[in-house]
Amino acid sequence: MFASDVLRGKRILVTGGGTGLGKEMSVGFAAHGAHVFICGRRQEVLDQAASEIRARSGGQADTLVANVRDPDSIEKAVAEIWRSGPLTGLMNNAGANFLAPTETLSPRGYEAIRSTIMDGSFYAAQACGKRWIAANQPGVIISNLVTWVWTGSAYVVPAAMAKAAVHAMTMSLAVEWGPKGIRVNAIAPGPFPTENAWDKLNPLAETGVGATQAGEVPLRRFGKMDELRNLVIFLMSDGCSYITGDTISIDGGHHLAAPSTFAGLSKLSADDWQRAREAIQASTRKEKQGRSA
Repeated sequence: MFASDVLRGKRILVTGGGTGLGKEMSVGFAAHGAHVFICGRRQEVLDQAASEIRARSGGQADTLVANVRDPDSIEKAVAEIWRSGPLTGLMNNAGANFLAPTETLSPRGYEAIRSTIMDGSFYAAQACGKRWIAANQPGVIISNLVTWVWTGSAYVVPAAMAKAAVHAMTMSLAVEWGPKGIRVNAIAPGPFPTENAWDKLNPLAETGVGATQAGEVPLRRFGKMDELRNLVIFLMSDGCSYITGDTISIDGGHHLAAPSTFAGLSKLSADDWQRAREAIQASTRKEKQGRSA
């Protein structure tokens, strides 16, 4: 990975930065000179991630335990960061998702996905934005979305709804906070496989349709992490200070030319869905065991 000082002096909070894409983007920010703060719910996961980020980037990474679904928790975490100096950027990355026929979703499952993505993104944006505005300081917010904000997607309805809400927040805050020097953008990645997320979105051979198939991407491959890092580093830098209010796709043209959603899962039988649920539950148990080990 190419490193530079393009983010030198930046202080960036990455929600959900302990795993998956959040950790990968944090590596990029730190490698390019930023002091990265990652937050999540489990200290041991954050500590492991911060050590990895520092080792891979040669940069700075600190941790804060915070639950983005709880406004008091995220407010406390942001206030703690500000004690050592203001943030300059926020990466709204914390998310939740799994495949399920919508009629089988429980209110609790829906709430977990919706509140993590939509509420968490708003709480973090507000906690940072009000401090930048009070201090008359500029800031940058980037949210990690998906191309379903334009197309919708079957079988991941709560996530598609919540991501679309954050897409609307991005456009709305770009206008409201633009005069105050705050830029607000979003990215919409296509398939960038990470272990925990992929286990829940592609648990069986039968679920490898549309959204999780490299062969359906015009460039005929999955995304590379350096490509994702390049985009968010650019958006977070002073070099793109005239870009705001945009959600930028990074998907190899997937949503333009292919079934980039989970619509193809309509072919699954009730038995297929039961096996998928069991595989997703096994993945969740494995993830929890890894966190407690």
